[in-house]
Amino acid sequence: MKNNLVLIAGNSHPELAKKISAKLGCPLADVKIQKFSDDETFCRIYTNIRKRDVYIIQSTSRPVNDNLMEMLIIMDACKRASCRSMTAVIPYYGYSRTDKKDQPRVPITAKLVADLLTVAGADRVVTIDLHAEAIQGFFDIPVDHLYAMPIFIKYLKENLGTKNLVIVSPDAGGVARARAHAKRVGADLAIIDKRRKGNDDQTEILNVIGEVEGKNCVLLDDIIDTAGSITKAAKVLKQQGADKVYGMAVHAVLSGPAMERLQKSPLQEVIVTDTIPLPKERRLKKIKVLTVSELLAETIKRVYLGESVSSLFI
Repeated sequence: MKNNLVLIAGNSHPELAKKISAKLGCPLADVKIQKFSDDETFCRIYTNIRKRDVYIIQSTSRPVNDNLMEMLIIMDACKRASCRSMTAVIPYYGYSRTDKKDQPRVPITAKLVADLLTVAGADRVVTIDLHAEAIQGFFDIPVDHLYAMPIFIKYLKENLGTKNLVIVSPDAGGVARARAHAKRVGADLAIIDKRRKGNDDQTEILNVIGEVEGKNCVLLDDIIDTAGSITKAAKVLKQQGADKVYGMAVHAVLSGPAMERLQKSPLQEVIVTDTIPLPKERRLKKIKVLTVSELLAETIKRVYLGESVSSLFI
């Protein structure tokens, strides 16, 4: 398998790329990525990739524009080096929250990024927990949309147990995700009814739909950005009599005041994945990071061998 499989790591998340490489038993390609004095990015691939299948591992997380442009440049280098196929492995798909034209004269940036990746030469995209399912339709190439749910379900069963457990959606938009987790883990479901006001990170939480008194509650979301919503939701759950409150999200963006808010919040633990790098100095004691490396490695192996990946979508 290793002869024609090539793994290339961008600079956004080398730690995750190394884990994937180790699980596949395939070394990372020798690639030099540098910036010139005017901040332009340059890439040179020293490994021969002619007629080989290339998988480029790059989360388009902060700094989003730099990491996205770096990925496009790597892809262009691969295309011009005559690779046989090129798969963009994007654990965190940046710009995914701008997925519709809900205001006058605004872009649909998630679609723009999809176009850029396609034009740059991607034959396939592998990603995890897109903010909106519809983004798959923005591509004219295959998209393997994976979910971190099996990883979370395993952790919940092994560490929290299923007794007295409630999965809580922080808003109406996340109900389907929360219901799926609740069904798989055998827990009850609750919903935070909230109304946004002012800026995007300012929310007014109205009430809790569902029984949470005396329960262990898990607030489930796809992204924790400034942590405003999840920490406010945790306070309301405690006010409603919840025993312990946990936070669980796939993508730990954690920008702005997020770390301070999480530290001061009543959240017992915050469980996230490593789709986005989280430096050790930013890892609070209450943050638990689960790895998606095994999920991505298995997906890459199956795509390369032409095997079904459907069972990984659940």
